[in-house]
Amino acid sequence: MATEEAPDHAGEQSSDDERDPQLIRGIGLTGATMLNMIDMIGVGPFITIPLIIAAMAGPQAMLGWIFGALLVVCDGLVWAELGATMPGSGGSYRYLGEIYGKSSLGRLMSFLFIWQLTFSAPLSIASGCIGFAMYAVYAFPGLDRTIAAADLRLPLPLVGDLSVSLLVTLGSFVAVGVCLLAVFLLYRKITIIERLSRYLWVGVMVTILWIIVSGVWHFDPALAFDFPPDAFTLRPEFFTGLGAALLIAVYDYWGYYNVCFFGGEVRDPGRTIPRAVLLSIVLVAAIYIVMNISILGVIPWREFSATANSDARRYVISTFMERLYGHWAGLLVTALIMWTAFASVFSLLLGYSRVPYAAARDGNYFHVFSRVHPQHRFPYISLLVLGGIAAGFCFLRLADVIAALVVIRILVQFLAQIVGVMILRRRRPDLPRPFRMWLYPLPALIALCGFVYVLFMRPDFQKEMRYAAVLIVLGLAIYFVRALARGEWPFRASLARARPGGRV
Repeated sequence: MATEEAPDHAGEQSSDDERDPQLIRGIGLTGATMLNMIDMIGVGPFITIPLIIAAMAGPQAMLGWIFGALLVVCDGLVWAELGATMPGSGGSYRYLGEIYGKSSLGRLMSFLFIWQLTFSAPLSIASGCIGFAMYAVYAFPGLDRTIAAADLRLPLPLVGDLSVSLLVTLGSFVAVGVCLLAVFLLYRKITIIERLSRYLWVGVMVTILWIIVSGVWHFDPALAFDFPPDAFTLRPEFFTGLGAALLIAVYDYWGYYNVCFFGGEVRDPGRTIPRAVLLSIVLVAAIYIVMNISILGVIPWREFSATANSDARRYVISTFMERLYGHWAGLLVTALIMWTAFASVFSLLLGYSRVPYAAARDGNYFHVFSRVHPQHRFPYISLLVLGGIAAGFCFLRLADVIAALVVIRILVQFLAQIVGVMILRRRRPDLPRPFRMWLYPLPALIALCGFVYVLFMRPDFQKEMRYAAVLIVLGLAIYFVRALARGEWPFRASLARARPGGRV
């Protein structure tokens, strides 16, 4: 249960962040929205169309995109209120600590968030790099040559085998190069990064618009709405299929909260953060829904479904454009999708690199991560470490672990944050809130129910829950051993307020 200290800290922290001399508030609404959008529109939607179609066995899978948009809008309102109230860098790390008490449960919640981020952030970044390499194979088939492959298994009692698949191809080294290039471009002042994000955003929008216009121009309603006879029959398979489709859709929508992670570098955060979150969701949802319907009006959904478990799904958009215009179009759209994938990697690495920095400044992570570049004033150690780990993860097969990553993030981060915004409303109704959730508390309750549905209403959901449980148990063990050694909560009745810049 949160202590009385948490609300006071939340109010004080907001003021401290506004006066933080180390970071530059150089990102406006346009830059923040663009960074969110290029984070959201990575390579994911270009390789998951067959998966979402197969999940519901028909074009009714578009319900996954539609309901997924409604779910993330509701969750986006949670992020918008918290981001405007506590506009510093760190996102959920900061929110969970302030809501649940930095001297009590909030310290554990913040630690668990950083713990899961250690796995999910580099894997998310690596997934964009690997997606880049996958599309590169369309243009350069030789990159698909396998150099080495292995399956590593760790048997655990009561849980079963935990497995990791390693795959080293020539394309893996392309993925590593993409990651290192993103680190190089981010190793500079934040105001320069905002200008660079505009060019990346233009490339993303050109790609999306070309695909949508091509699909609409050649659109065949008979193909797009060729529903199977039992498409909307409310039976168990419908609901589990919808859950699987929602998981994929949520994964592809994720990134709408990216601005919250570098909130300490946003101008007028009380207005900019909520607007950037909601604008990016609405724009990307419209793009996804129109793009997928237009594509289904050209390529029959049964053809998509047949490629869901094959390598052909990696080239689905290239195949789509090649069918319409010829091989040159397939090559051109491949280049544009690679640009889009890189833009997403760029934005992900920017946002996530600010989280360990914020934790280190609070004394809840290794002090070295609090270092700021003396000239350009950005957290360069955090950027380099996350980029290096992500480069190493480029040698993993990510398809088998995406669902587990979604589950662990929902359990540790999203559910705790949704409940937390309601706790903060009740305990500190007087806390300054530049933005208040619309129709409170309905969006928070819808988001809570929606994420629980995604967790449990899927085929074989137990597999991902086992992986999530192992990570949480390990995180708890590490935290309590450290807390015991340092005399922190819950091993000391009252922990003094964490000193900024404290060492670990």
